[in-house]
Amino acid sequence: MIFKWIALGSLVLAAAAAFGGPLWLAPVWFAAAFAGLTVLALLVIIVAFLLVDERKPREKDSPFYRALTEGLVQLLIPLARVRLHTQGLEKTPGEGRFLLVCNHLGMPDPAVLVHCFKDSQLAFISKRENDNMFVVGKLMHTLRCQLINRENDREALKTILSCIRLIKDDENSIAVFPEGYTSLDGKLHHFRSGVFKIAQKTGVPILVCTLQNTDKILHNFLRLRTTDVHLHLVQVIQPEEYRGKSTIEIANEVYEMMIADLGEEYRSPEN
Repeated sequence: MIFKWIALGSLVLAAAAAFGGPLWLAPVWFAAAFAGLTVLALLVIIVAFLLVDERKPREKDSPFYRALTEGLVQLLIPLARVRLHTQGLEKTPGEGRFLLVCNHLGMPDPAVLVHCFKDSQLAFISKRENDNMFVVGKLMHTLRCQLINRENDREALKTILSCIRLIKDDENSIAVFPEGYTSLDGKLHHFRSGVFKIAQKTGVPILVCTLQNTDKILHNFLRLRTTDVHLHLVQVIQPEEYRGKSTIEIANEVYEMMIADLGEEYRSPEN
């Protein structure tokens, strides 16, 4: 949508610039206006996030910052030469909250998920270190992301309880990468089963997703290559399907669903 507005603005500016002049310059003016407006849009969005005060708690989800985030992602996906292929998104629940779990390959993963589930008000569980990243920390704050201390079980439990509250209060759906870390070798590693307590305590569906090739985006971008990124919504596990099971049992079943979609070559040695 944002590129449609940029294209419309570029057309108007190009027509104004070429008025009374040689018509062959119109495409040049259009290209220049398009590039300029794209950069301007990026700067406006970044500045809007830089003005966020992280000291103020975010009590409600912000439609304004959700729209800004989606606009930012819409700009970055084509600029990063990403070609996105999706499968199974029609299975996304039309109403109600859910827990989304996905493998984790790199920093672009949350952006892809936010873009593909833009109507679901996703709040991510994220490691505390990301809060210090330029712009990213402020963006996470506006999206009500929940920071987790992976080295302290008691602190991690507080994060899980916060996520349970967000779902019960019908504020956000929760997205989490159950591996806990970015996979450095691309394989699917052991899950931290505690995150599935969020589903157990709220009785919401579990959306099982897989991503491929997001770890190649930067490498290909620097070499002016296109990256084909694949997002699959593999399965929607309804509450009655996991009721009575332990978090370890749920984690093992979800792991096998992801492997069935990704392929056995993605199974890590510890699994």
